[in-house]
Amino acid sequence: QVQLVESGGGLVQAGGSLRVSCAGSGGTFRFYHLGWFRQAPGKERESVAAINWSGDSTYYADSVKGRFTISRDNAKNTVYLQMNSLKPEDTAVYYCAAKHRTYSGIDSPTNYNNWGQGTQVTVSS
Repeated sequence: QVQLVESGGGLVQAGGSLRVSCAGSGGTFRFYHLGWFRQAPGKERESVAAINWSGDSTYYADSVKGRFTISRDNAKNTVYLQMNSLKPEDTAVYYCAAKHRTYSGIDSPTNYNNWGQGTQVTVSS
């Protein structure tokens, strides 16, 4: 089982950029699909972006397409989410999660069984 720890959240003005990172340990990181999810106060958790285990397939929610970029560095056991043109509605706790490569469908929230503790991203207007 891989353990995940997010970092890089913070406060940014609308239109700004932020990169959040998620470091993995305790498992074979490169065997996992990785996803970023977010949850805003009073709202359900939603999928934001995902990348498959080999890094050659990605998924983005419509709300972030063209603004966010997910990437991974298996040598560093780290997945990144570069967020540009941030909007106040992007404010949320951002979580990374891992799904073993034996499960298909990186865009499906099912079988993401390993989660980080989350990092707060706040976008001011």
